[in-house]
Amino acid sequence: MSDPRPTTPDTHYILTLSCRDARGIVAGVTGFLADHYGFIIESAQFGDESTGNFFMRVEFTIEKGGPGESDLKKTFGGKVARQFDMQWQIAGKAEKSRVLLMASKEGHCLNDLLYRHATGQLNIEIPAIVSNHPDWEKTAQWHQIPYHYLPVDDKKKQEAKLLALIEQERIDVVVLARYMQILSAELCKKLEGRAINIHHSFLPSFKGAKPYHQAFDRGVKLIGATAHYVTTDLDEGPIIEQEVARVDHAHSPEDLAAIGRDIECVVLARALKYHTEHRVLLNGRKTVVFR
Repeated sequence: MSDPRPTTPDTHYILTLSCRDARGIVAGVTGFLADHYGFIIESAQFGDESTGNFFMRVEFTIEKGGPGESDLKKTFGGKVARQFDMQWQIAGKAEKSRVLLMASKEGHCLNDLLYRHATGQLNIEIPAIVSNHPDWEKTAQWHQIPYHYLPVDDKKKQEAKLLALIEQERIDVVVLARYMQILSAELCKKLEGRAINIHHSFLPSFKGAKPYHQAFDRGVKLIGATAHYVTTDLDEGPIIEQEVARVDHAHSPEDLAAIGRDIECVVLARALKYHTEHRVLLNGRKTVVFR
């Protein structure tokens, strides 16, 4: 007997939703999919007792005879989503997120993401790279990605150019891959939920210049990195991913910095992967991440 499940990418979807927790949400979603030729491949849900909110991610296919994407969204929105007052999204699994990478003088995170993209580890497109320095233009050329050098002589004008580029290239998510400029509150609000930053996990300790030298002077035993969504609260947005490594007295400040750079690359790549696979849902000041 042949497998009735479709194999074409255009019938493979990911549904994400959040709403107030209530009886019958899972039954409503799974029942809807069953009634509309849906075949569930992966499902995860979480009810947050501390906030009373519910979160769900479902990966599914639509079998032959089922509705197309437009009708599927319209029907789900008019039935299940309305019943439970959901914030929801249905996205094609094969659809690639359009990512804008931003960097300053340090290029370890930028180069790591470019390599992962080139080797197919991330389901993304990179229409542009932006920097406030010209240092990475040749790297962008090698990857055949347009490079936009936007120096911060006038922050307001620079951010206006950046926003115009984001709109022109239909950017889904902006990644601050060690972009060492503070975004204005206005820009942070416009990019809410679709801009990811990376920094060392010493914060709020060891602020300012040479944090690894400060950590060395204090004899830290753990160093790490944090990837989070950008908000108007500097380096305090909802956390997506973190990682740490043990260190000891034998590590120099340069050793600590090198270990930190490696961790930053891994953490930022994971955060971007989770985001572009629709595994991250905002839960107030924190996130739910269905790994």
